[in-house]
Amino acid sequence: MEDNRSLSNGNIKEFVDEIRGIIDQARNHAARSIDNTRVLMYWNIGKRIFEKEQQGKDRADYGSFLLRTLSKNLAPAYGSGFSVRQLEMCRQFYRTYPIANTLCSQLNWSQYKLLIAILDKDKREYYQLEAVNEGWSKRQLERQINSMLYERLLMSNDKESVLAVARKERTPESPLEIIKDPMVLEFLGLEKNPAYYEKDLEGALISHIADFLLELGKGFSFVARQKRLLIEDDEYFADLVFYNRLLRSFVVVELKTHKLTHQDLGQLQLYVNYYDRYEKQPDENPTIGILLCTDKNDTAVRLSLPENNKTILASKYQLYLPTSDQLIEQINKVKRLADNQEK
Repeated sequence: MEDNRSLSNGNIKEFVDEIRGIIDQARNHAARSIDNTRVLMYWNIGKRIFEKEQQGKDRADYGSFLLRTLSKNLAPAYGSGFSVRQLEMCRQFYRTYPIANTLCSQLNWSQYKLLIAILDKDKREYYQLEAVNEGWSKRQLERQINSMLYERLLMSNDKESVLAVARKERTPESPLEIIKDPMVLEFLGLEKNPAYYEKDLEGALISHIADFLLELGKGFSFVARQKRLLIEDDEYFADLVFYNRLLRSFVVVELKTHKLTHQDLGQLQLYVNYYDRYEKQPDENPTIGILLCTDKNDTAVRLSLPENNKTILASKYQLYLPTSDQLIEQINKVKRLADNQEK
């Protein structure tokens, strides 16, 4: 009796958790298998449509007739998944990925529909690789595309470097390769006006920490909120602290709901110096500081920091998704700034 009670009280929960893990793993595997089978089904449908279409003398008219006829015959039996629009996407899917072996089993049809809508080959490859590398869901992939992650990374990096990291051909060596400017925080659901306090912004970021980590980029993990720093008899509090395993650095984030000032940079420099001297291990890289602000003067930022500065970064944040025109304007501004620095 005592042995039975010991098993029941001491080991049964661990045993039940183990069995649950087996069941969940099997279910996840089955779901991935179903998703992969569906992807291959749509690819094969697209292949046959494309091949059949090439036999028509007037390919445009014949292709349109073929899709309408297929949908008319398939939809009653198989549902809305075989509408004319869906069949057009199957055809586009095959034309975008004509070699079946290049398809990723980790991605489902919903994700591929987002990818085939991207016309730029390099851009599409980047999102495909990162969706696999980072395990993005369909919602996360859509969010990254809509927030123009690829274009924002290109504002401070060249295309070859961005793709090399996505292909795992190299590891990021500089904070600029990971940290974006601007940062897009539309997931917070805050108003577009600055009539809120820094504690509101901080609270919203903590409530949406998974989304914020996604926006921060590769390799980030959350460490602390309002980290107390005791310097002699004075107390200071760093808003948010993260660690980046790729850069092997602590990352201190300060939040400002106003335009950046040199006093803000001085405050962040204090926190970075503290972490470098009291928290960082000898084999770790220097601490990175990020100032998130509503606006900034890039020239003033450069003049406020040492010429060889590589660890203090100012990033403008916005509470809404950027438009193409806004991003082009920002990219051109960065290019003009870089050209002026070279002169």
